[in-house]
Amino acid sequence: MHTGSPDTRELYIVQDVGLTIDELEGFDRMLDERRQGDVAESQRLAESLGSLLSSRSESTADDEHDPEGPTLSSEWSRLHALRAETAADIAAVDAARERIRLGRYGTCASCGRAIGVQRLEARPTTELCIVCAVAAER
Repeated sequence: MHTGSPDTRELYIVQDVGLTIDELEGFDRMLDERRQGDVAESQRLAESLGSLLSSRSESTADDEHDPEGPTLSSEWSRLHALRAETAADIAAVDAARERIRLGRYGTCASCGRAIGVQRLEARPTTELCIVCAVAAER
């Protein structure tokens, strides 16, 4: 966790979220590792986009009719979409880590009940308990 302040510990006891300090620190480490991976992936995708842009500017061929593989345009779209997904995940991870810092991690943003540990392990960036997540999908 960013800080092991007594205020955060007391807040979790008052909210009765059911997460121990060790579990919170574990989630914070997991989220930090996920963010580092996302940043590395984003950088890799940016390099791929740069290479593709360079290939696109150097090429005068009509790749739209090239039967050998995907067009430069479709590859650009694919890489751009992957980079957008990575950016969205970085934002979700940052929001989850902020909830840890504020003492709200593990509390449903909709109903205020505790989010189960197993759900948090499966989806550490989730803001909703399973009941509210199912209701939101309908």
